[in-house]
Parts: sequence; C-alpha cells; structure tokens
Amino acid sequence: MSGRRPRTAAEVFDALGTDYEKAFAGSAAHRASLEQLLVMLPAHARVLDVGSGTGRPTARTLVDAGHHVLGVDVSPVMVDIASRQVPAAEFRCADIRGLPLEDRGFDAVCMYFALLQMSRAEQADVLRLAARVLRPGGHLAVATVPLDVEGVSGTFMGQPVEVTSFGEAAFTALVEEAGFTVLSRESTMFVPAGPVAVPEPQMFLLARRR
Repeated sequence: MSGRRPRTAAEVFDALGTDYEKAFAGSAAHRASLEQLLVMLPAHARVLDVGSGTGRPTARTLVDAGHHVLGVDVSPVMVDIASRQVPAAEFRCADIRGLPLEDRGFDAVCMYFALLQMSRAEQADVLRLAARVLRPGGHLAVATVPLDVEGVSGTFMGQPVEVTSFGEAAFTALVEEAGFTVLSRESTMFVPAGPVAVPEPQMFLLARRR
C-alpha cells in the first residue's frame, strides 16, 4: 500500500461522503433485506441503525414506513448528510460502544457493513450490544463482506483501510453466539457503481433475539 497509513472508519467515511451512497445505494440485496425486516416490525417500531452513513437507503426506508430511527455513525460528515437527507430520523455522531442506550429499548437493530474496521473481539462485543438493547424477540439485520481476513490492509474506494472479517459460517456462528437465532442468510456478489469501486461478496443475515 506504498506505506500509506490505514485510516480510521471516521476518516474513511468523512472523505467518501455522498460518493459512498452513489456507489452502494443501488444494492438490490440491501433493499431486499430491509423489506424482509419491515415485515417483522410492529407499527411505529424503534430501530437503531449502527453505521447509518448517509441515511439512505436504511433510515429513509424505515421512516417512510412509519418507524422511529436512531442512526449512529462515527463520521461527522455522514451524520451531517444523513440529518439533511432524512430529517425525520435522529442521528448522532458517536462510537456505538460508548453511547448510553437503554436495555431492551429497540424493536430492531440494523448493522449494514458497520463492523469491518473493528477487530474480531470488537465485532463480537457490538453484536452482544445489539442483543442487549433489543427487546426479546426483536430483530437484527446485519450485513458484512464474508471473507476470512484479520487486520488486512487494502484500499476501499481509494481510501487506505485495514479490514477484519469472518467467512460466512464463522460470522453466522458469531451472531448466534451473541444471542440470536438466524432466520435467513443471503449471499451475493455486488458491483458498486463508480470507477474506483470493485466487486465484493456480501452476506445479509436476518436474526431474532432469543
């Protein structure tokens, strides 16, 4: 990587801004995951969106369906964009691990590609946090890039990053160990829009808190 320092998640997404949405918001698998979650939600559900990005498509889809969304992202640029694009949702610039959240206070948690710049232990911690803040029977919609890699340096949309992830079976087991029953697992190869994006495998899980 020519000696470039991997950037933090905040630095990466501050730099990408709306370019990230342009590259990834067209994902049919992401939208299908949201539609699957919507079927499971009670009316006027409270949803926590971890790594909320620009607010689209996740927060926008949920508020358009009448739900209450709290989006949390470490990137101040993303939080500013999301607040303008989805004013009906609430967004906070914070690390989800340091944010005081009510136990059993949410009907659903969304984590779309929010874990990849965390260590494996940190990913497990955040999944357990999701179980803690969910009401019994609440749902988790989570997506990752299912590769068996740990601390690997690379480039994401032109930004130097360090990525850690799990293969499909290992990540599914991690979700189950955090206190969830996996209801569905969908895998796809997504080709982002734009000249600097490259095809990537993606896996979407829908799970219920035990």
